[in-house]
Amino acid sequence: MPEGTRDVLPAEWSRREHLRAQLSALLLGWGYQGVELPALEYAAHGHPLGDRAFKLIDSGGQVLALRSEFTTALGRLARAHYPQGPFPLRLQYGGRLWLRAQTSELGRLREFTQVGAELIGVATAQADAELLALAQAALEAVGVNALLEVGFPGFVDAVLEDAGVHGEAREALHGAIDRKSGADLDLLARGRGLDREVTRTLHALTDLYGGPEVLEAAAGMAQGTRARAAVAHLREVAAHFGGPLLYDLGVSRRYDYYTGLTFRAYVDGINQPLLGGGRYALEGGLPGAGFAVGLERLVRALPPGVPPEPETVLALDLAAAGAARNTGLRAELAWTADEAELRAYCAARGIRRALRGPQMAAAWEVGA
Repeated sequence: MPEGTRDVLPAEWSRREHLRAQLSALLLGWGYQGVELPALEYAAHGHPLGDRAFKLIDSGGQVLALRSEFTTALGRLARAHYPQGPFPLRLQYGGRLWLRAQTSELGRLREFTQVGAELIGVATAQADAELLALAQAALEAVGVNALLEVGFPGFVDAVLEDAGVHGEAREALHGAIDRKSGADLDLLARGRGLDREVTRTLHALTDLYGGPEVLEAAAGMAQGTRARAAVAHLREVAAHFGGPLLYDLGVSRRYDYYTGLTFRAYVDGINQPLLGGGRYALEGGLPGAGFAVGLERLVRALPPGVPPEPETVLALDLAAAGAARNTGLRAELAWTADEAELRAYCAARGIRRALRGPQMAAAWEVGA
């Protein structure tokens, strides 16, 4: 099969579908209505992942792309079907994504699955806090305890602007700050002729990681209007959220895409986030924010046996099969009267019991 793709076997499929159903039910309970989006879309200049999307040409010569992320498609859906709202618009989605090259996804998959939520049409601290609370509730619902890590890429850009760093130098420094590479910062600062005070500020940005004390340190660095507004917004979001948060205000990736707060969630043993999202502006200026959960990563984060699998039995007739299913068991129907063949199959499948009749009388047990 092509590199970056894989087969999903029954045990993983079952766990993944269970998680998908749990997440969807939780999102629906918070008022996030489900939508389904086409896997094919028009290839468009300026698409955030356009250079990494699979492209193909249809019979009319139109260049199409396989869906590489959901946010752009949801923006199109909102403009087409809800031009006047009502806002806020709460939507949930789930499905496959495809990328030609994906080095950051678990196992470098080029085909993977996400479930997510979007809150469109409002841009308040309360809305951001709602998404943080929803993200935390989603992980807790499937048995994952993880602290949310909050960033604000525009804060780094605002501090660089206040320090008088512009153009190509600012772009290069964004990357070095996001990588938290002190050596690269020093090299870039010397190459651009930045003074010692600015260089100290750059290094201080990479250290803005931790609890509420990070906001205090950021407030001390915030000189201009944009930087001060970012800190004030984060404080307001934290007050509405009310729970513990980690802050990484040295996050600078995609600062030209995200217009405000970003967040991720990590668990031990997996070096990529289970969940990630943030605030952005849709085409036309409509505000939006949301997050997505990677189901492949989520399956890997859960311990074996979560969720618990119901017992599977072998039903020797339809009456036993129906009765077993009514009690919550999984029932496979016998296809032959050859007991030796059935016993061998059960042993290979890990099925312990064979049942007969509407009372589910035990006909025999494997190993007995």
